[in-house]
Amino acid sequence: MDFSRVELTADEQGFLDEIRTFLGTHVTDDVRRRDRETGDNFDEAVHLAMGEAGYLEREYRSEEGGGFTRVERRLWALERRRSHVPWVTWGTTVLVAHSVEAYAQPDLRDEVMSQVFSGHVRMCLGYTEPEGGSDIATCKTKAVRDGDDWVINGSKMFTTGAHNCRYVFLITNTDPNAERKHKSLTMFLVPLDTPGIEIQGLRTVDGDRTNIVYYNDVRISDRYRLGEVNEGWTVLRGPLDTEHGVVDAAVDGLDDVSILQHQGMFMGTAVDKVATIVGQEGSDGGRRIDDGLVSHRLGRSVARIEAALSTPHMFGRVAIAQAMREVSLELMDVVGPTSVLPIETPGALDDGATEYLYRWAPLCGIYGGTLEVFRNMIAQYTLGMGRPMYAPVKR
Repeated sequence: MDFSRVELTADEQGFLDEIRTFLGTHVTDDVRRRDRETGDNFDEAVHLAMGEAGYLEREYRSEEGGGFTRVERRLWALERRRSHVPWVTWGTTVLVAHSVEAYAQPDLRDEVMSQVFSGHVRMCLGYTEPEGGSDIATCKTKAVRDGDDWVINGSKMFTTGAHNCRYVFLITNTDPNAERKHKSLTMFLVPLDTPGIEIQGLRTVDGDRTNIVYYNDVRISDRYRLGEVNEGWTVLRGPLDTEHGVVDAAVDGLDDVSILQHQGMFMGTAVDKVATIVGQEGSDGGRRIDDGLVSHRLGRSVARIEAALSTPHMFGRVAIAQAMREVSLELMDVVGPTSVLPIETPGALDDGATEYLYRWAPLCGIYGGTLEVFRNMIAQYTLGMGRPMYAPVKR
């Protein structure tokens, strides 16, 4: 295994200095505090500044198309995490933009993409429904053809960022009588200012804001259709594979090993803070780390984190989400009663790191689908164990 360190060239070091200065200027303590208060995972001023500086387009484009070099891309990703840039809305925008480029009619494609890189157009995901769970192909939101228009009725859960976006990447059912549910789906890019759309905010246990969005006789032109009628699954598969983490990392080692690495790094930050706390001398001159039980539990947590962060592909998604659930409990026990205090609270020895990790862990186990869904996918497609049987066993 190669643990070598990348030596930066003069140009790469200059780029690193440039983005650190940029992020330090724009991603301030006030930005981070406001993001915690709103739960938006988005800051318009920061987003527009990144667009004006050209970083959004360079992050989206390939190196051959004028984007970041491979090393620059890795530096950019790491520095964004270090600065805690509110980033979720750009992440969903990137997913949708690739489908817009591939499947939108030329006039819509040009209209949308011309403003994506400036930061003025943002896009969110309209997948999950209140009764649908992780199986988004059971879509009940209907789109009915009416001449050159479509009329949409239904609702979507967990449309994160909808209140900060101009469009939603919406999956609809256009053939309720289809024998195969995957052949009843059509994708649309729906302007969120269309009459009949209502966005209601929801706060999750980790403090993030997401939304439930209602569609009541929403009328849109056929120009907003992406791909062919009833072929929406084809349009959706690319973004869905990326969100699920089933896209292989590049062999040069400059990609994340798996999806959820960003979330997993919070475990590393939390365990570092806990290690600092238990390594300090108390009033009696002793250190808690010298207690065999404390060192054992801390060491076990570190080992779990390292193993999870080193696990590739979809397996890594499961490993990280499961590790977060278990490690957060271990670290809270090691820290003691003050571990329940949130960030910027007097007496929070770890500045709320373990408390936040504990609240965030359940959410990371349902992003893009539950852990159970991904374990079934691994069993079916990797281990060859066949389709899961959800029906009760007849005795």
